[in-house]
Amino acid sequence: MKKIIVIGCPGSGKTTFAEKLNKLTGIPLYYLDAIWHKPDKTHIDRESFDRRISEIFDTHQWIIDGNYNRTIELRLNKCDTVFLFDLPTEVCIQGATERLGKGRYDLPWIDTELSPSLRRSIEDFPRSSLPKIYELLEKYKHNREIIVFRSRQDADGYLQSITDKKTRGENRK
Repeated sequence: MKKIIVIGCPGSGKTTFAEKLNKLTGIPLYYLDAIWHKPDKTHIDRESFDRRISEIFDTHQWIIDGNYNRTIELRLNKCDTVFLFDLPTEVCIQGATERLGKGRYDLPWIDTELSPSLRRSIEDFPRSSLPKIYELLEKYKHNREIIVFRSRQDADGYLQSITDKKTRGENRK
């Protein structure tokens, strides 16, 4: 586990998981939202975004947090481990709502309300994005570890298993 992507619905807990995984493993963490967005709520151009992702690929280890459907296949092709958050829509809406008014590492501003476009993105995710993600996971399943979380408790349990292995002194892959 050296080249990791964390994908799933907005509000599902991807970023929180990625941050905890980073702390447990020491593997550098990159937030796609932080790369894409500028502080003034505009974004960089696609070529710059793609170039920055390619630069990350050139490093020895990484955790990349975020969806950006256009680049999921590219990241799947380069990773050795995938964490997919496939949580119920209501849980994701609640997650997005709970982070309102809080500063985040992955965004250069603080959201104070759930925008209609984000809510729609969360509601549409199971139909618009998830089938394609599963199709790509099937295509890239060989030589990759794919872990699907269906609840935040699943994700917490996985992180606890890493902590337990470290406590027992087991070697990490």
